Amino acid sequence: MSRSDSPGWLLLVVSLPTPSATARMRIWRTLKALGCMALRDGAYLLPSGGGRRQALKELADECTHEGGSAWLMSVHPRSADEDGAYQQLFDRAKDYAELRKTWKGANRSLGSLAGPELVRLQRKLQREFDALRAIDFFPSEASVDAQAAWADFSKRVEGRLSPDEPHQTKGRILLLDAGQYQGRTWATRRRPWVDRVASAWLIRRFIDREARFRWLARPADCPKNALGFDFDGATFAHVGDRVTFEVLMASFGLQDDSALVRLAAMVRLLDVGGEPVPEAQGFEAVLAGARERLPDDDALLAEMSAVLDSLYAHFDRAPVD
Repeated sequence: MSRSDSPGWLLLVVSLPTPSATARMRIWRTLKALGCMALRDGAYLLPSGGGRRQALKELADECTHEGGSAWLMSVHPRSADEDGAYQQLFDRAKDYAELRKTWKGANRSLGSLAGPELVRLQRKLQREFDALRAIDFFPSEASVDAQAAWADFSKRVEGRLSPDEPHQTKGRILLLDAGQYQGRTWATRRRPWVDRVASAWLIRRFIDREARFRWLARPADCPKNALGFDFDGATFAHVGDRVTFEVLMASFGLQDDSALVRLAAMVRLLDVGGEPVPEAQGFEAVLAGARERLPDDDALLAEMSAVLDSLYAHFDRAPVD
């Protein structure tokens, strides 16, 4: 990287009164969360950009408020080699290795954990991974390898939560007449997760308003007169790279609804991975909490339908970035 391509650097030098143990710990935790690297005691380096100058300014103000002193300044490397040395300070390879070691240990205990415990574990580890990625200012091969390892771990967790998750199939998606699918019984696996609960909402909201749902302990229990969805051999399941929610949209001509398209991106991300969607983490947390609170799947669908209604209204009004 040439000096003209350098992101620029910020240096915060702080000094706190010795008695301020609580303030010292709070400020140290904030420095760590921001991803600062200590050049020496009280001197912290951070690449500029991304709102980090404002964050350091607020931290400097807090130091001053606590009776200490703080100086925030811009730093300009004298050469490309010096700039490269600064960047090397932010190598997160060891941090990624520690996370992967944690995932490996957690993987050995998956079989002994109940569903709610698995969800809590996955959420905790996801937060740790997200926090590290947020301060990985110069991603390297280590971050790519960690992303692949996290995807594998998540698949194992999802496999425990949803052992009958459908596999991709090939084939065309035919356009169907919703008028022929009214007042039907629709069946899917019990304890619905993201794709199933969103698909059930889509069915009742846009396809069959009088739909009745059967929640199956096993896909083999699906009644012959029911329309199965989101399991292998179901009438509607994954086709190609589309999840069941997307297949239902395509089957009933709903792809032109921009709010549904944005909901589909969220469902895809949480089900099989995809482009980031800001609302996804919140939806997943609400669904996980609802599953813990509500043992009845009809009640779970009713509660999550209200959430999906709200998200649909939000996407219908919010501008596309």
